[in-house]
Amino acid sequence: MKGDEKMSFVNRIKNVFKSIKNSYKRFPMTIGISTALVIMLITLYEKRPYLTAGSRTIFERVNMIVALGIPLSLCIKLIYEKSHKLNKIHEILLYIFGGVILLLYYFFLLKDFQMVSMVRYIGVSIFLYLAFSYIPWLGRKEDFEFYIIKVFSSFFLTVIYSFVLYLGISAILFTIDQLFNANILGKYYYYIFLIVAGIFAPSLFLARIPEVEEDFHGYVYPKSLKTLLLYIVMPLITVYSTILYVYFIKIIITRNWPQGLVSHLVLWYSVISVAVIFFINPILDENRWANRFKTWFPKLIIPILIMMFISMGIRIREYGITENRYFVVALGLWVFGIMLYFAFSKKLNNIIIPIFLSIIAINSVFGPLSSFAISKSSQNKRLESILVKNSMLKDNKIIKVSGDIPIDDKMETGMILKYFENNHSLEDVKYLPKDFRIGDMETVFGFPYVEKNPYQDNHFFYNLDYTGKAFEITGYDYFLESYSIMGKTVNFDDADISYDGNNFEFRIMEKDSDLYKANLKEYVVDIMKKHEKDNTHGKNLLDLDKATIIDENDKVKVKFVITNFGGRTNTISNEPIIENIDYYVLIKIK
Repeated sequence: MKGDEKMSFVNRIKNVFKSIKNSYKRFPMTIGISTALVIMLITLYEKRPYLTAGSRTIFERVNMIVALGIPLSLCIKLIYEKSHKLNKIHEILLYIFGGVILLLYYFFLLKDFQMVSMVRYIGVSIFLYLAFSYIPWLGRKEDFEFYIIKVFSSFFLTVIYSFVLYLGISAILFTIDQLFNANILGKYYYYIFLIVAGIFAPSLFLARIPEVEEDFHGYVYPKSLKTLLLYIVMPLITVYSTILYVYFIKIIITRNWPQGLVSHLVLWYSVISVAVIFFINPILDENRWANRFKTWFPKLIIPILIMMFISMGIRIREYGITENRYFVVALGLWVFGIMLYFAFSKKLNNIIIPIFLSIIAINSVFGPLSSFAISKSSQNKRLESILVKNSMLKDNKIIKVSGDIPIDDKMETGMILKYFENNHSLEDVKYLPKDFRIGDMETVFGFPYVEKNPYQDNHFFYNLDYTGKAFEITGYDYFLESYSIMGKTVNFDDADISYDGNNFEFRIMEKDSDLYKANLKEYVVDIMKKHEKDNTHGKNLLDLDKATIIDENDKVKVKFVITNFGGRTNTISNEPIIENIDYYVLIKIK
């Protein structure tokens, strides 16, 4: 039996290497490019200390272009395999054409490592890898899910094999280093990682990619995947959906629409849900739970997606469109469209899912509807509205403000200009004079650059206004400041006083029993609400009377004077979260 197991193991190893050999025959260009990238990365690491900043930048740009050649070469190879009319000459010409495209991309689209270049590079990469997933199935209607399952299976198997191989080699090197004092440098572990990830892994992954004409009729759905989806992922999604619906109902009742976080909470869960429905499609006829999930879930998620769009709409209305918000909306629209397709289409042809996503990816980084074009237009309109509001625009030229304008408008103007400076160019801003710089704001606008505190929207801080007032101490025996008892116990008159700054609990104890206990967080929240309701003293200044709390029982009388407190507002619940409290306390033991 042991002999059979040994032979089985040997055969598996042989099959792995045989598969890798076949992948070299089928995808020689892709593996060659990947190998070249590994060599170039190792060379860059070795030469980095001796390279100038300019030379290093060129080297890194070339590496990125070579990396982009990996998915491009895969797409070219699959196009060649897909078309029966093409011969070897055509294949060579396609690779030459791909090389020309990469060369043009290097000179015209990858000039630097700024936001636009990087986002565009990511968008193009996503497009190419998605195209790789559906090119073999163009023109075919059935079993696309099985093809993707096999591709994903190959990917995860490759990750496991590569991880084990890397750990094994690293363990061997480490052991040799420790036992024989071989002084093996840390960089060699990095080189091993590059070789495993850049040569072994692609070879193993591509070895298991199905042939273009492979027939999946009779393909058995993986039991492990079925169990994972039906009994783990789908129940979790159902529970998550219930939570979101409860929150949705709360929003309708309170009419307090959330901003920011809810978009991401909904978006990624929705994307995962699309993937789940995609993968369960082949088992809809045999599994009732899968069929019901596919039937009802796409309809139930639509109101949640609408909630997400409203939340994003509030944010966009306040701050305009930026690239990040554009991508959230674009991906949300894709999910929304796919869910409508799932909900109302009787016969699914799921190849449209990656096709539409790839179209969105490439449209997001090129053309008049790209994230860059839309964002620049939106931010220019924001600036124009501020200028018009404050009578600072005449004949398409900025007029220096004569008086004062709201501080919010100053900060918004600065934010818009900083957005262009950091992500695009100040030359893209309308109405600005030539060669304008942020430092020229006071000259051009009439006010200097005012930086907006990134925490301003949801952080708060209140101080006691001492002006013209003093607080009474008559009738009290002891006076303490909060910092003097923070995290420790102070003894007086056979009693112990303590203050826990983590939960804001103030206690006076005698022989392990409470004489008095109070949570100051409750007091300051009440002070904050009263201040906001009747604010006649200044936005962040507390009136002494409102900041004073007197409390007593049959044993103790205390008087708190809140000197300052701060915290932040929960962006989802809109409830204040107190983070610090400082105060004076006067105590009388009865």
